[in-house]
Amino acid sequence: MRKLMIGFIGNGKSTNRYHSPFILTRKDTMQIKTIYARHPEKTDWARIEGVTYTSDLDSLLNDPEIDVIVVTTPHQFHASYARKVLEAGKNCVVEKPFVPTSAEARELFALAEEKGVMLQCYQNRRFDSDFLTVQKVIESGKLGDLLELEMHFDYYRPEIPENMHEFRPEWSYLYGHGCHTLDQVISYFGKPDRIHYDVRQLLGEGRMNDYFDLDLYYGVLKVSVKSSYFRVKSRPSFIVYGKKGMFEKYAKDRQEEDLKRFYLPEGHPDFGIDQPKDYGTLIYMDEAGYHEEKVPTVKGDYARYYDALYETLINGAPQLVKPEETILQIEMLETGVADMH
Repeated sequence: MRKLMIGFIGNGKSTNRYHSPFILTRKDTMQIKTIYARHPEKTDWARIEGVTYTSDLDSLLNDPEIDVIVVTTPHQFHASYARKVLEAGKNCVVEKPFVPTSAEARELFALAEEKGVMLQCYQNRRFDSDFLTVQKVIESGKLGDLLELEMHFDYYRPEIPENMHEFRPEWSYLYGHGCHTLDQVISYFGKPDRIHYDVRQLLGEGRMNDYFDLDLYYGVLKVSVKSSYFRVKSRPSFIVYGKKGMFEKYAKDRQEEDLKRFYLPEGHPDFGIDQPKDYGTLIYMDEAGYHEEKVPTVKGDYARYYDALYETLINGAPQLVKPEETILQIEMLETGVADMH
């Protein structure tokens, strides 16, 4: 079987927490060959056996064995590095937030098309367990016609906005977290008919954006995407209402929690798995009457992003994350920040 050969630009938390642990579970189909970093001698993260670490970017860009290069630098460098990768004629994956503006995104996708290569945003959160479980419940039909869906991404971390005394759109909470949740909505429901934005600076003008509440309308259905840094108790991850029932799940996907304590997917079949206490609750009415039941959580797996990437680059399948989806999301982020108060 032909392996997908992968290179990275960046050797920080993103590469070592959100990418490499999942690639390493797919040793039969993919391999990390080279990681570029400006200071590869730094030892913040353990070296991956068999990987070449280099400070010579050209050696990565010009390596004929590398199929795709993943940009995981701080996001202010995403556009410049992606351009270098595309100019070198390489397929490119870029971490989120993708780039600051939709104009930059369009330029990069046009360059990729011109060079005959693939450019794609890393939207691993499409494979969050809570999001996958919501899809399963919706598709069961037990909720009936959908009326409302709320998704929350809450923290109690007041020290973050309190320690920031300037505002930059690309450093906003909307960019940093809306890039996860809005993509989930776009990936499942598509482009909304209209959007209502409520993006705030709770600590006052000139401070960090620390709250957002976006309502996306799809005919009768309203999808609300809400986040705050000032929630002592988090709201449910998802609540879905239909004409016949509702589904509520408090616990978020566990993959990030396990990764933070270095409990990695390779060799741990229980990685990211919910306990029964974390299952969501489905309540619905049908011909037999009232039902209330726990719904076992669908297994989340960020490696599925790389499975799809393999199918695209090796077998010619359509891209998982389409350019128009990425551009639409950035347009939403731009509009929300411009409408901030």
